[in-house]
Amino acid sequence: MPSFRHSRFGKRLRDVYGSPEIEELPDRKRRRIDPHSPINSPSRPQKSKVLPKSSARLKNASPFRLKTPPRIEIGDRFVPSRKDNIQASYNLDEEARSCTLDLFPNSVKDRCSTDCANDLYKSVLRSEFTSSPSTPRRIFTYHSPQNSLPESKVRLNDPTDDTYQFSPLHSQTRELVIQSRSRRIREVPRAPYRALAVPDLPDDFYTSLLDWSPGGTLGVGLLSDIYMWRSDTCESTALCMIPDEMDSYSALAWMQTVPIMALGTYDGHLEVYDASTRQLVRRYQNAHNDQNGNNCIGSISWTSNVFSSGSGDRSVKHWDYRDSSAKPFKQSNGHKREVCGVKWNTDGGVHSSLLASGGADTRVCIWDLRGSMRESGSTAGSNSSSSQKHGKVDGGRPLYEFTKHRATVKGLAWDPHNSSILASGGGAQDRCIRIWNTTTGTMLNEVDTLSQVCNLVWSVNSRELVSTHGFSPMTSGNQICIWGYPSMSRVCCLSGHRERVQHVALSPDGDTIVTASSDQSMCFWNILPGKTSVVRSGDSILDYGKLIR
Repeated sequence: MPSFRHSRFGKRLRDVYGSPEIEELPDRKRRRIDPHSPINSPSRPQKSKVLPKSSARLKNASPFRLKTPPRIEIGDRFVPSRKDNIQASYNLDEEARSCTLDLFPNSVKDRCSTDCANDLYKSVLRSEFTSSPSTPRRIFTYHSPQNSLPESKVRLNDPTDDTYQFSPLHSQTRELVIQSRSRRIREVPRAPYRALAVPDLPDDFYTSLLDWSPGGTLGVGLLSDIYMWRSDTCESTALCMIPDEMDSYSALAWMQTVPIMALGTYDGHLEVYDASTRQLVRRYQNAHNDQNGNNCIGSISWTSNVFSSGSGDRSVKHWDYRDSSAKPFKQSNGHKREVCGVKWNTDGGVHSSLLASGGADTRVCIWDLRGSMRESGSTAGSNSSSSQKHGKVDGGRPLYEFTKHRATVKGLAWDPHNSSILASGGGAQDRCIRIWNTTTGTMLNEVDTLSQVCNLVWSVNSRELVSTHGFSPMTSGNQICIWGYPSMSRVCCLSGHRERVQHVALSPDGDTIVTASSDQSMCFWNILPGKTSVVRSGDSILDYGKLIR
């Protein structure tokens, strides 16, 4: 019988493990063989008398000996080792995945249903396969804790124990799955339900040529013409044409109570039209007149019978269209460069006199036209802003100045659910949306959108903010994003334009937005929740008001 080292298995072991420490074995004495035997014939090759070194026997090692697992040491008595902690490794890996940039926000993982399913799957994994890290109770124990003893058999007397359940999941995990099934997954349409061509829409970031009236009429400015589009009949009519062929419209805004529209031009003129009769009500010649020639009116906003206009002359002027005089009743100067955005707070309460303005000087100014006794002149550049009292506030001095942005601020939106909250968006060099508290003058939150913020609008039926974007060096730009407030977590991002989405308007019912882009297209999106009807409960016999005759 051949020896172990000459067997086929022994050769395989030598090939795998090699021969680290070998000892030469003495040559075996060969058995005498008859010289006339056929085995010793010349035709049969003879084996070598000297054994090769590679065939030596392994010394003091058995290939079948099991290796002892190394003992895991705990480095510190206060900070336990996380080497065998599956939960810590899982959380670290999850954080690493969440820190990566989402370069494809429109992929399958961005859909709401898929996100909810992934969150549920992670929660089930965390509940089933991980447990709370166990820290050694003894202070001077520097090795891993021993395996815990099996649980007592007393728990088997409980009929609700997991041992008697048909489901392979634990009770806590089953409750988690049941709760997730009761949640309604919001499905957001990925494409617009209507798209219209808007030729001659100016490709100018500093314009505002789209607004939706409370009566359901959409106003659009196309160079020298203003058109009205009815959402119920889908018919468009021309409102007016600019008298000067060398001039063109740059801003428009609807009055909130009656069908009155205010228009602004590149040359600094203002016009007020009655949309019902399509007649000119007021015309303010050279309403904004800058010595450097930058008179473009980039934004207009209404509050009651008063509208304000921001222009390239770095001023915000306030007009009462009922006044026949051609002069503003008040002027606000607080920007060092052109004013790009103007937005009134239309809550109808104590904050209805607040006006927000954004400019190319990266500032956001809050104006209080009542001139009430409030602290003013404070500059809020961080979460903790210092306020300095400068006496009585007039319309020519801002109540607050927010200087956190690093680019042009055009997008401004007041929260309809909390009248003291303002959202502002920065340009291509800033790419951030910031939330401000105009009562205390502090910044509440900020989020980096990774793209130029062109415009903002709040949902009136839910705590959500819609932003439109332009150029982006890191992600696919020209998107429409929905953000949940106050967490500012992204709900979804939509793509439907090839160029930056300059304009956005909200429908009167609050469930539809319309966007206009530099690609000469206008899209309608039904992406916001509608109004929820309040269902009254049935009459109760305990309602004594029903018994009064």
